[in-house]
Amino acid sequence: MNAPLHTNARTSRLPLRGLAPMVAIVALAVVISGQPAAAHGISGGGLGSGFLHPLLGSDHLLLLLGVGAAAASLSAQLLLWGLAGALAGGLYGGLGGGLPAAEVLAALAITAVAALVLRSQSSPTTNANAGLGLAGSVIATAAAIHAMLHGQAVPTEIGASSWWIGAMAASTLVAGGSYLVLRKQAAIWSQRLALGLALAGGLLAFAPVLG
Repeated sequence: MNAPLHTNARTSRLPLRGLAPMVAIVALAVVISGQPAAAHGISGGGLGSGFLHPLLGSDHLLLLLGVGAAAASLSAQLLLWGLAGALAGGLYGGLGGGLPAAEVLAALAITAVAALVLRSQSSPTTNANAGLGLAGSVIATAAAIHAMLHGQAVPTEIGASSWWIGAMAASTLVAGGSYLVLRKQAAIWSQRLALGLALAGGLLAFAPVLG
């Protein structure tokens, strides 16, 4: 019999005090979302520029936190799904590929990843393989969309290789670090983070329309 992806031992209800971290995350998105174009632009290549690029865009940073939370709530294998999606999306974007309304899709991808975490807390999956496959597909797709935006902006000069090394290092640091922290905490912390990310993703997606 397949084991569930997680147990209920880490699951608990969200108290009112859990709104504080959620509000903080949304506030972060509001503050940073005023300069989305700058975050996706590249003034030069190199290791340092690549390392800072995923961190300066609110949507990229929030997605990485979401991937870490999903891995902590479901399975560490989701980090590998995210890496595979990032590599595919970065290559696609670097070759000139794109998607309509890519910025909006990138923001909604944050909400989709957050929904995975919330779903894992509320309804445990009884089929580990099927549940992990679905979660992995969502994570890989979300990472691919964001990496595609990176690929479109990456410099084409000799510094491109070091730029990608820096970008992947920063992405691994945030996603892996958040996973390591959250896996040692009660499930409520992943749930709080996911609620904030879900709201932040929606805010970033509809901010241009509302503004």
